[in-house]
Amino acid sequence: MKQSSQPSADDHISKLYGIFPTSIYSVKRKYLEETGEEEKEIEDIIKEGMLGTKLHQQSLKNSTIFDTKLKNIKEFCEKHIKKYVKEVISPKNEELDFYITQSWLNIVKPGGYIHRHSHTNSIISGAFYISMEKDDKIVFYDPNSKMKNRPLKFTIKDDNAWNSLNWILPVEENQLLLFPSWLEHSVEINEKATKDRISISFNTFVKGTLGERQKLNELTL
Repeated sequence: MKQSSQPSADDHISKLYGIFPTSIYSVKRKYLEETGEEEKEIEDIIKEGMLGTKLHQQSLKNSTIFDTKLKNIKEFCEKHIKKYVKEVISPKNEELDFYITQSWLNIVKPGGYIHRHSHTNSIISGAFYISMEKDDKIVFYDPNSKMKNRPLKFTIKDDNAWNSLNWILPVEENQLLLFPSWLEHSVEINEKATKDRISISFNTFVKGTLGERQKLNELTL
């Protein structure tokens, strides 16, 4: 009588699912402004006054720089905000208008950093990089990190997308990043930096009708 062979461990099909991912949208501007107009406008923003410390300064005296300056960069950001909304949020109401509320200039001096933070009163936040070192980066933090550290704390052999509590993302000049405003992030000290790190940060909100009347959650903004 022929005996049936038992399946080996290699015969078992396993899958590893990644659920509820966090979206980081990245795109690099191919067009490079050569007239010097953007550089001049950035210099004007700095001359208007920067606030902060010796190592990290922001244009808080003008926190709506896209309203009057850097038109081409603003249009580039707006174009990709629409793509982010379509691909990530995918709202049923396609007439919703996601618009930039505040926009400001950041300068991080060599040896400086930006503390861990998130952006309130905003839906999508962004960073456009003007000038930086080649090996610069931004750090994003897992919002579930506190739960992952409880009740047990493991010593990790190899970092991966499943066990990491933060994620380091390399960035470069003329790159735009878009991400959920609730996602905490920071800029660590770059010990090798020899020049200022200049970037533009911005927040967004939405106009239009959210929800559905039949579900009693309709809201018009």
